[in-house]
Amino acid sequence: MLLHDTAIIYGRYLRQSLRSRFALLFGVLMPFLYLVFFGPLLTGLPLGGRGSSWQVLVPGLLLQLGLFGALFAGFMIILENGQGVVERMRVTPVSRLALLLGRVLREATVFVLQAVLLVLAALAMGLRAPLIGIVIGFAFVALLTVSLASLSYALAMKVRTPQEFGPLVNAVSMPSMLLSGLMLPMTLGPRWLDVLSHFMPFRYLVDAMRDAYVGAYTTDHMLYGVLVAVGFAVLAVTVGTRVFRTAGA
Repeated sequence: MLLHDTAIIYGRYLRQSLRSRFALLFGVLMPFLYLVFFGPLLTGLPLGGRGSSWQVLVPGLLLQLGLFGALFAGFMIILENGQGVVERMRVTPVSRLALLLGRVLREATVFVLQAVLLVLAALAMGLRAPLIGIVIGFAFVALLTVSLASLSYALAMKVRTPQEFGPLVNAVSMPSMLLSGLMLPMTLGPRWLDVLSHFMPFRYLVDAMRDAYVGAYTTDHMLYGVLVAVGFAVLAVTVGTRVFRTAGA
């Protein structure tokens, strides 16, 4: 029943997303602008890591796509709450976990599709990376999206208006981007900043993806990245499911 319920919710929201092709393309616009206007500035610069500047920048842009997109996913729940959609779903026998999983899997699908578009553009601009590494990067984007979308939906179930939700999300997203080394490796900064960034879980995903893009699959960065990504996803889905079960009860 869980798989059946999840498939129904997932299909409903995925169809809505695919009908809005403009929104699908617009979502990848900001990382694409970074790719076009910021990427060429890094060409040939010593960035303190293995691989080319594109192998450093593109993994960060992919995670930035998931970070900002998934964190703001909760806006839809606020709108649906105001229209009574969520309450009507919750009075049905559908699994509460399915109510969350169907939504977050839709988010993961959309952002992986956008990530594919971004990688294709990066390949045209000079990115060279092994296919396995690129696929591993898509898996990290999907896990990050599931995690952050789950927490975003959980937060949106607790607030009443977009005016409350937006500032809270911004307070999380900007420090996360700056302390994760999405644009440039944190090792380029002062020692205290590099140490501080290790308290940010997204840092481990960035390091793991950059290793994958140079074909290094058995490093400590990869191990820590997988453990953090999977652990964070399990924790976030657990929290999100609990909120869907109890909010408004």
